[in-house]
Amino acid sequence: MSRIGKKPVPVPGGVEVSLNGQALAVKGPKGEMSAVLSDLIAIEKTDEGILVSPKEKSQAARSFWGLSRSTVANLVTGVSEGFEKKLELQGVGYRAQVQGQKLKLSLGFSHDVDFSVPEGIKVECPSQTEITVSGIDKQKVGQVAAEIRSYRPPEPYKGKGVRYVGEYIFRKEGKKK
Repeated sequence: MSRIGKKPVPVPGGVEVSLNGQALAVKGPKGEMSAVLSDLIAIEKTDEGILVSPKEKSQAARSFWGLSRSTVANLVTGVSEGFEKKLELQGVGYRAQVQGQKLKLSLGFSHDVDFSVPEGIKVECPSQTEITVSGIDKQKVGQVAAEIRSYRPPEPYKGKGVRYVGEYIFRKEGKKK
């Protein structure tokens, strides 16, 4: 039994859910999203929320059970609250600024890195060393944050680079004389 899959996905007020076979469409105050779930999974709308259950007792059906429930929960959370990832820049001269749909990063290279922000994602810079990535699609938000971080991942000696807020960087000791 999937511990995640057993729980119903609560639908908050202001969110509309429509089922059409295996296609699920969710509409809320932040936008609308849809997903097509596996044929091995049964979806139903109840008073408690959206219930996801396997149609058969195969290993594949049980594998898709928890995944499908998480996908539905991410759709509902995305259109009602949205998702957000925060990054911070550490290093002398490391800066970020938003110019329209481009994020301009100064990361110690001989040139500035221009990152074009994909559609549906909002990038803000509250200060020169902070970046906030937000949107309604959890996968897209995480992917954009990972791409920004990949330009200069934090190094283990001084900890310089782009890191997630609250991320622990394992530090190494420098060479000894």
